[in-house]
Amino acid sequence: MMNEQVDIAIIGGTGVYDPGLLTDTKRVKVYTPYGAPSDLITIGNYNGIKLAFIPRHGTDHHLPPHMVPYRANLWALKELGVTRILAPCAVGSLRPEIKPGHIVIADQFLDFTKTREYSFYDGGQIAHIAVHESFCRELRDLAIATAKQFHIEVHDKANCITIEGPRFSTRAESEFFRDAAKGDIIGMTLVPECILARELKMCYVSIASVTDYDTWADEPVDAMAVIKIMKENIKTIRKLISEMLPKTPRERGQECVCSFALQDAVF
Repeated sequence: MMNEQVDIAIIGGTGVYDPGLLTDTKRVKVYTPYGAPSDLITIGNYNGIKLAFIPRHGTDHHLPPHMVPYRANLWALKELGVTRILAPCAVGSLRPEIKPGHIVIADQFLDFTKTREYSFYDGGQIAHIAVHESFCRELRDLAIATAKQFHIEVHDKANCITIEGPRFSTRAESEFFRDAAKGDIIGMTLVPECILARELKMCYVSIASVTDYDTWADEPVDAMAVIKIMKENIKTIRKLISEMLPKTPRERGQECVCSFALQDAVF
């Protein structure tokens, strides 16, 4: 365990991090058994809260979704003492009512990735963690309540499809994800990030920013259009996170399943 002790971490794109959000900042390098994290980790204070930020794709966004070092990122945050993670991301919508610009707090996921490192338990000791409740209930409730308080367009339940990327879906795939898999939103980074957080007994909430309708819709997904909408959504994401931080309790409640994730799971 490092000397730095951090309570809460944000994993997200570079635009999410506002340099004015934190004071007394420093960037630290954390060594892990799984190689280097995506980048140096920024640590600072926010109204008395010790906070860490790591850019999921690297500061210059050089890591595509299927090449993000998810295990190194999560292990590094655990080494810093992190127990709670706020994870903003960009997603496409599979439903007409979930519109670009909206925020989605997913409660379930479906994994359609193919080549990633999904677990810290690759042999020797084995763990079968439960993810029937896929995300931290406490953090989800807090995110939803905060969004509603500030009149942010939020969807409080959704099934998030995770695909391998970096390409977008074909129209046939998109229709399958919407109609057969019953997905509501679709992205490329949720899995294995949320699974690894659970294995490390860290609370995790996905704060998804809808940037487009996926390819089931009439217009094909365009990377430049996605980036444009994401930039417009960043202000909303920053507002939501900055209001959530001081409301996040220091101690996890009895209803939080995250801290008990390895109970009866390891053998």
